[in-house]
Amino acid sequence: MGLKSTSKVDTNRVELEVEVDAQTFEAAVDRAYRKNINKMSVPGFRKGKAPRHLVEKMYGSGVFYDDAINDLYPTALNEAIEQSGYEYVEDKMDLDVVSVGKEGFVFKAVITVKPEVEIGKYKGLKAEKKIEPVTDEDVDAEIKKLLERNSRLVNVEGRAAQSEDIVIFDFEGFIDGMPFEGGKAENYSLKIGSNQFIPGFEDQLIGRSTDEEFDVEVSFPEDYHAKELAGKPAVFKCKLHEIKTREFPELNDEFAKDVSEFDTLDELKTDLKAKLEHQREHAADDDFESQLIEQLIDGLKAEIPEAMFENRVNESVREFEQRLQSQGLNIESYMQYTGMDNESFRKGFREQAEKQVKVRLALEKIVDLEGITPSDEEVEAEYAKFAEQYKLEVDKIKAFIPKSELVKDIAVGKAKELVKENAKVSA
Repeated sequence: MGLKSTSKVDTNRVELEVEVDAQTFEAAVDRAYRKNINKMSVPGFRKGKAPRHLVEKMYGSGVFYDDAINDLYPTALNEAIEQSGYEYVEDKMDLDVVSVGKEGFVFKAVITVKPEVEIGKYKGLKAEKKIEPVTDEDVDAEIKKLLERNSRLVNVEGRAAQSEDIVIFDFEGFIDGMPFEGGKAENYSLKIGSNQFIPGFEDQLIGRSTDEEFDVEVSFPEDYHAKELAGKPAVFKCKLHEIKTREFPELNDEFAKDVSEFDTLDELKTDLKAKLEHQREHAADDDFESQLIEQLIDGLKAEIPEAMFENRVNESVREFEQRLQSQGLNIESYMQYTGMDNESFRKGFREQAEKQVKVRLALEKIVDLEGITPSDEEVEAEYAKFAEQYKLEVDKIKAFIPKSELVKDIAVGKAKELVKENAKVSA
């Protein structure tokens, strides 16, 4: 089996002419005969017992050719693609058998291939890298989060509701004296000041007492999402059942011991500051990288086949579906909840997919230009990382991830690091 010739028929579409030799084809025809003989009747022979030459004489010499071709062409095509030097893109494929007989068979396949790529400057790029300093106020905000996580709700006795309280109440809304859909709830929990309700509603809960019944008078905003309610005045009849407030622990060394491995509050604050500084350094590095990537994309010149974008969208959809399944959901339910159809759902992945494809092409070009080749040690180290991540043996990881694909991924990662290492931080 081998590649006879290649010819470009369109942008990123290449025709391969592939030949399968007589010996290989004959072996495939014989396999097809053995696979199908039990289904064929030949006078004078029980099913499965008729010799091949008699079956071919009765049904035609090419009776097993289709099965033999279907058996061989995937392997033959893959070998031809590898010999051609083109990188195949999963897409529609046009197949045409040119000739077939005892001498073997020849077929043509028109495939989509990766585009020819040109990139601009990738060394000496400039980008900003600004690390925001961590202030005492930032640390205090983290402390406040810890206090909130370790607080508890307690019932309020002997006073009226005030801002930041959580109230449990019933309400029913009326417009022109008539109730409207979605305007009623019982034992609803609301934090006053959270702005969950339309403007003016929550303010009128302040000063109300437990078991009090009262009216809240408001007007729906002109741009309210429910058009039938937009701009209309409404009266909500309410009854307050409970008032709760959040009780926070005392902020001292004992608190630090309870919520961390540190003995003092000062030690806890020092640790929080270090973590914030690390986060901001990481965020600045990510932003620096993003700026460089955008410059690579701007310098990319390639006529990218639509199939590459669609394939990347398909991968994103599969990844999203896996995340939903881990939460006990599926895509159909998700689209129903969000009111999307398949087209709008896929459209949400399109922009990111285009960027990912372009970045990959640019980095792969850098790999070629720089001759980047990962070492065997780097490949084995990457396999070991995956094995640790997924808690599987390395051999099982190797069965899932072909070495050729992993080598490409490592090389692309090294190309990205090369761009970053040779970049300059602009003022």
